[in-house]
Amino acid sequence: MHPVRKIIHIDMDAFFAAIEQRDFPQYRNKPLIVGGTPDSRGVVATCSYEARKYGVHSAMPSSHAYRLCPQAVFVKPRFEAYQEASTIIRKIFADYTELFEPLSLDEAYLDVSGAGLHQGSALLIARDIKATIKQQTELIASAGV
Repeated sequence: MHPVRKIIHIDMDAFFAAIEQRDFPQYRNKPLIVGGTPDSRGVVATCSYEARKYGVHSAMPSSHAYRLCPQAVFVKPRFEAYQEASTIIRKIFADYTELFEPLSLDEAYLDVSGAGLHQGSALLIARDIKATIKQQTELIASAGV
């Protein structure tokens, strides 16, 4: 019989947009699009939930996003800020397990099969990780076990 594997998938919610809204309070509660400008051939890298209500999504041409949501605020990506937040989040992961596999700046799988924290409950560990990320970065993470 094999031991039970406990894997947590963590994905940051609207990562680039959430960082922009955290760092620039004037963008909070507004449709925000991170990516190319509407008059360029650029695309939406990500957008806030306020923009998603209008049908805007990642990889959409910025010009189309503008037609769907002309009141949106368009900002250029600040990859250094996203990398900095990602580094903090990965350090948090390392506090829980050395067995984690990043998929991108804002997403990773964590193997907590051998974790003793919370009597090995992956659900409680996931909740703890989400709370720690929120406390240290002011960002929201989603977790699946």
